[in-house]
Amino acid sequence: MQLVFASNNKNKIKEVQQLLPSTIQILSLAEIGCLEEIPETADTIEGNAILKANYVTEKYGYDCFADDTGLEVDELDGAPGVYSARYAGEPTDSNANMDKLLLALEQKKNRVAQFKTVITLNLNGKQTLFTGIAKGTITEKRSGAAGFGYDPIFRPSDYEVTFAEMSSELKNEISHRGKATRLLIDYLNNIK
Repeated sequence: MQLVFASNNKNKIKEVQQLLPSTIQILSLAEIGCLEEIPETADTIEGNAILKANYVTEKYGYDCFADDTGLEVDELDGAPGVYSARYAGEPTDSNANMDKLLLALEQKKNRVAQFKTVITLNLNGKQTLFTGIAKGTITEKRSGAAGFGYDPIFRPSDYEVTFAEMSSELKNEISHRGKATRLLIDYLNNIK
C-alpha cells in the first residue's frame, strides 16, 4: 500500500516510516509533485491536520495522512499549541522557539506540558483521526542533540532525560507521534 504523508519534513517522515510495516510505503509531498506550502490556517491542531489531508486528497487525488503537532504548556494556557512551529515568528526556527519558551517560563514553578499529535487519514473516501499525547515538563535548559523541534527542552513523565537525549527507538515508543502513528497502523492493519 502506498500512502502520501502530507509533509516534507524529512525528520518526521523518517520517524513515521520507521514505525510503519514494510507493506506500507510513504510518499512525501515532493514525490507527488506538491511543492507549494499547504495552508495551516485552522486554530486547532486537529483542524490543521484535517486541512492538510483534505488539501492533498482534493487537489492531487491521493489517499493520504497528515499530522499536526503542538506543544501545550500549562503555565501559558496551552501555548504555543497550534503555533508551536512558528512560536518565535517566521521563518520557523527551533532554537528561537526554544529561547522564547524558556524565557516565558523563567522564574515559573509550573513547567508541566504535553506534546499532542493528531493524524488525519483520508482513505477510500473516509476520514479518521488519531490522537497521541506525551505528558512531561519543560526543562530549564537544553539537553541532548538528537530529535528536532522542542525535543531538547521536553522531559517526558517518568524519565530523567529529554526527548533529545533518547534513542530514536525509545522516543518513538513513548512519544506523541509514536502513539498516534501506532493507532494509525492498527487501523490500517485491521482494514485489510
